[in-house]
Amino acid sequence: MKEAVQLGVENYPAIQAKKNQLNSSRSYLKETRTEYLPDLNFSAQNSYGTINGQNGPLIGYRGLAVSSSGPALPEQSWNSAFGSLYLTNVNWDFFAFGRATERVKVQQRVVNRDEADLGQQQFQHKIRIAAAYLNVLAAQRLVKVQQDNLNRTLEIRRVVVARVKNGLNPGVDSSFANTEVSNAKIQLTNARQNEQEQVNQLSQYLGYTIPPADFVLDSTFVVRNPNMPNPVAAIKQEDHPVLQYYKDRIQVSDEQARYQKTFALPTFSLIGTFQGRGSGFTLAPAINTPVAHNGSYIDALNPTRFNYIIGIATSWNFTSLFRTKYQVQSQKYISLQYQDEYNLVNQQLKNQQVLAETRIGNALKNAQEAPVQIKSANDAYVQKITLYRNGLATITDFTQALYVLYRAETNNYIAYNNVWQALLFKAASTGDFDLFINNF
Repeated sequence: MKEAVQLGVENYPAIQAKKNQLNSSRSYLKETRTEYLPDLNFSAQNSYGTINGQNGPLIGYRGLAVSSSGPALPEQSWNSAFGSLYLTNVNWDFFAFGRATERVKVQQRVVNRDEADLGQQQFQHKIRIAAAYLNVLAAQRLVKVQQDNLNRTLEIRRVVVARVKNGLNPGVDSSFANTEVSNAKIQLTNARQNEQEQVNQLSQYLGYTIPPADFVLDSTFVVRNPNMPNPVAAIKQEDHPVLQYYKDRIQVSDEQARYQKTFALPTFSLIGTFQGRGSGFTLAPAINTPVAHNGSYIDALNPTRFNYIIGIATSWNFTSLFRTKYQVQSQKYISLQYQDEYNLVNQQLKNQQVLAETRIGNALKNAQEAPVQIKSANDAYVQKITLYRNGLATITDFTQALYVLYRAETNNYIAYNNVWQALLFKAASTGDFDLFINNF
C-alpha cells in the first residue's frame, strides 16, 4: 500500500501540474522582488534632419526623449545634416506608499496558496489511491468467491448427474444443476470484469497503465482489522490540507485588496539622464544667423557636446481614488466569497467526521459477525450435501445452502475491507492520512 501511494504521488500528471504551477509562482516571486530596482536604459541612435527648436533642457517623463538644442532661428530653416545621440537614462519609483512591498506580499501569498494546493492535491490523491487499492483487493476476493462457487456448482452437477443416471433423482435435477453452473460462470465473468475496471482505475491513479497480472497486493486489508480501528487524529481541524488551501485563498485575496489601495496614492520618482551628442551642424558666427552644416556622416558620429539632467518627479492621477475604491470593494467581496466556501468545506468535513465514527462502529460489528456467519453457512452446506447424496434432501434445499455459503464468504471478505474503508474515510475527513497508512 505504501509503495502504491508513493508511486502515485510521484507519477500522477495532475500532481506534476500542481508542482509546475508552484515552481512558476516561485519564479514570479523572484521577478516581483526585482521590480523595485530602478529602470536603467542605454540608447544609441543616428539620425538625419533639421534643427529648428527652442533653447533649453528637456526630459520626457519616464522616457528617453532628451533635447539640448542650439540657438533658435528667426525663421524656419530646412538645412539638414547628420547627428548622433548616446544616452543613459535612469527612472526609479523610490516611494509609492509601499506599493512594491505589497506586490511582493501578494505574490508570496500566491506561493503559499499554490503550496497548499499541491499539499491538498497530494493528500486527496493518497486517499484516492488507498480507496482504489482496497477496491481492487475486494474485487480480487470476489473473483475468488465466484471461482469457489463455480467449483462447488460443478461438483454439485457431477453428483446430481450421477444420481440421475442411476435413477435416484428426477431428471429435472440435472437441468437445475446446469442452470446453477451457467449462473456461476456468468457471475465469475462479471466479477472479473469488475476486477479489471478497478485495476484500470488504480493504474490511472498510479500514473501509468499496469497489466492486472503485475498487481501483487497486500491481503492484510481483507483478512483482519486495523491495529487501532478508531484512532484519534493527530492534527487539528484547521490544519486539514483542504482547509489550508481554502484559507490561503482568502489570504491572497485580502493581500490583493491592500495592494490595490496603493494605486490611489501618488508615486515619487527619481529621474536622471546623461547624454552625448554629435552633429553635422557647425557653430553660428552670431545670433540669428544661419547655421552652417555639412553632409559628413562620419563627423556626426563623434559626440562633441554632453548634457545631464537630474530630477525628482511625482505623478498622481486624482481620479484613481474613485476607481481604486470600487476595485478594493470588489476584492473584499471576493474574500467574503472565499470565506463562505471555507466555511462550507469546514462544515462538510465536520459532518464527515461524525459519519466516519458511525461507519467504523458499524463496520466493526459486521466484521465480528462475519466469521460466525461463514462457519454456520459452511456447516449447513456440508449437512445439505450429505443429505442430498443420501437422498434425504432436494436439489432446492441443497442449492439454497450453496447460496447461503456464497453470500457468507462474500460478506466475510467485504466486512474486513469495509473496516479499512471506514478508517480511510475518517483519515480523509480529519486530514490525517497516517491514521490509515500506519495502522497495519
